[in-house]
Amino acid sequence: MNWGNKLILVFVVFVGLMGVLVYKSVNTKYDLVSKDYYKDELRYQDKIDGMANAAKVSDVAVSQDAANVFVDFPKELNGSKSEGEAWFYCATDESKDKKIPLQADASGRQVFAKNQLAKTHYLLKLSWKIGANLYFAEKQVTIK
Repeated sequence: MNWGNKLILVFVVFVGLMGVLVYKSVNTKYDLVSKDYYKDELRYQDKIDGMANAAKVSDVAVSQDAANVFVDFPKELNGSKSEGEAWFYCATDESKDKKIPLQADASGRQVFAKNQLAKTHYLLKLSWKIGANLYFAEKQVTIK
């Protein structure tokens, strides 16, 4: 094989590798944390205020058994009319995210069925409002 054929072979291999890289980059899925990240950034002060309010009361407890995930809200807030949502955020796959409205019982416990959630690692983002006060807490949860 002479030097001309070797040079052509090198160019063909180079073009083939570049084609593979372009194909892989075009087919890579990029999930953003939020589709409305600009609007969420403008409301970030609400999150900061919520974390400050949540720090003034006892901590949110998260536990689980074979079939359910339990969230126990601070005892100081039991009996208060609250509204909010729980966001099971999966950082690796947006399709596994789940937003569920909060409906805690009289003792301040919310039950989530595991069959609604994928078996993965979640960051549970709890945001709720009681009266004019906003509350926000984040907990790591692994569904097995």
